[in-house]
Amino acid sequence: MLSSLDYGVLAVYAIAIFSLAQYVSREKAGHQKDSGDYFLAGKSLPWWAIGASLIAANISAEQIIGMSGSGYVLGLAIASYEWMAAITLIIVGKYFLPIFLRNNISTMPQFLEKRFDHRVRVVLAVFWLGVYVFVNLTAVIWLGGLAIHTVTGADPVLSLVGLGIFAGAYSLYGGLKAVALTDIFQVVLLVFGGLLIAYIALDTIADGRGVLAGFGLLLERFPEKFDMILSPDNPNYKDLPGISVLIGGMWIMNLSYWGFNQYVIQRALAAKSLREAQKGIAFAAYLKLLMPVIVVLPGMAALILAPDLKTPDQAYPAVMSLLPAGIMGLVFAALVAAIISSLGSMTNSIATIFTLDIYAPMHKAASQKKLVMIGRIVSVTALLTAMITARPLLGQFDQAFQYIQEFTGFFTPGIVVIFLLGMFWPRANAAGALSGAIGSAALSLGLKLFWPALPFIDRVGLVFLLCLGIAAVVSLAFPDKTPASQIELGDVDYKTSGSFNVATIGVLLILAALYAVWW
Repeated sequence: MLSSLDYGVLAVYAIAIFSLAQYVSREKAGHQKDSGDYFLAGKSLPWWAIGASLIAANISAEQIIGMSGSGYVLGLAIASYEWMAAITLIIVGKYFLPIFLRNNISTMPQFLEKRFDHRVRVVLAVFWLGVYVFVNLTAVIWLGGLAIHTVTGADPVLSLVGLGIFAGAYSLYGGLKAVALTDIFQVVLLVFGGLLIAYIALDTIADGRGVLAGFGLLLERFPEKFDMILSPDNPNYKDLPGISVLIGGMWIMNLSYWGFNQYVIQRALAAKSLREAQKGIAFAAYLKLLMPVIVVLPGMAALILAPDLKTPDQAYPAVMSLLPAGIMGLVFAALVAAIISSLGSMTNSIATIFTLDIYAPMHKAASQKKLVMIGRIVSVTALLTAMITARPLLGQFDQAFQYIQEFTGFFTPGIVVIFLLGMFWPRANAAGALSGAIGSAALSLGLKLFWPALPFIDRVGLVFLLCLGIAAVVSLAFPDKTPASQIELGDVDYKTSGSFNVATIGVLLILAALYAVWW
């Protein structure tokens, strides 16, 4: 339970972040906030805000609570999601962002319309809205409520309602600018609090003899939890199927999430320039390398500190409960910061897609003021929907992170096929794109039902290859009579700065060392 000191620390955080959000949301005298300001921060974000906001949008209860729970069950192997994401970010920065920014893209569905046609834009916009509201937003708010319940004893439903209200209050007025420019504060708190809980957990395991002693004891007691590549006889092989983690379906999951996911990539689309966006991407990649210490290690420490948990997702809150007064308040504030930031990011992106991809094309005469108002209404509606549906959808799962990965894995192969062909194969067309999208859901469901033993990461990789073939065949069989693409690809500049190239080499060397040690 939190002490009065802990509640004081939490109150200071809440006041500070709310005040900061309102401050950075101010407009110059005489300037009225338009849709570009609200949804893309006026395309003025600096690299440090982009990098911090990418991580703040990504790291939330889904990762901290869910991935710590998976660390409790699977061990260090679950860190592959974080470490592989680092190199994925580098790929996105070098090959995807130049195309999006050269063509002045604001949303991912907009890219699909300019490359294919309006049907593809609408189909994918509706799909993303459904996933963001009923999977991502509900997961963050439910796991956040669960964390507050575990630490404070408060009712989980009331806790998630409180989170939703605060997230709306902090982000509703300023939009993406309020979220992104406060995320540097959120990330500093998240990293500091996460490192602090990892330090205290390991030191507690070692009875005060230090972090290295605690880590050594954890390695001695549970050596099997430090295998990055699981063998086929491992009971958790189906969740992380061996070498496929490095060469199979996880690449598809990561490319979809970091390259074509609106609530993540939106920060980079709002950059001052391509070079600024790439610097932000590189910054985020290095933060991802650090994340397993923050989100996986505490769950593994719970194997010793809290061995009798009812569900794995209680691992992180259980370790938090061991912290002294004041420190617990700081770590708890870091957890709340991660949740609030992700909720703000998701609701803004939901509003962006609905307003710019569905509402605006149907109401071409709508004023900028009306578009901003619609965005705010959609944000509130999304939060209310998530509050109502969170418990019925997620209350029965003991590893929410794995549930989310498997569910999104039904659709991500098709999404990656559509974008990769759209960006790098001129002969791809709308018929091929739609066949790839529909084939992804159908093939994934069929394999899930008729080949249940196939690990879902392997299923994602297999479905990607099948959908790639389907989309290519359909595009060739039913070619467009007149080219429909409005995307400029011929003059895209893929050259990167020397600092970006050095950062890329650093990421590769660190990843090679990590997998060499923990293979």
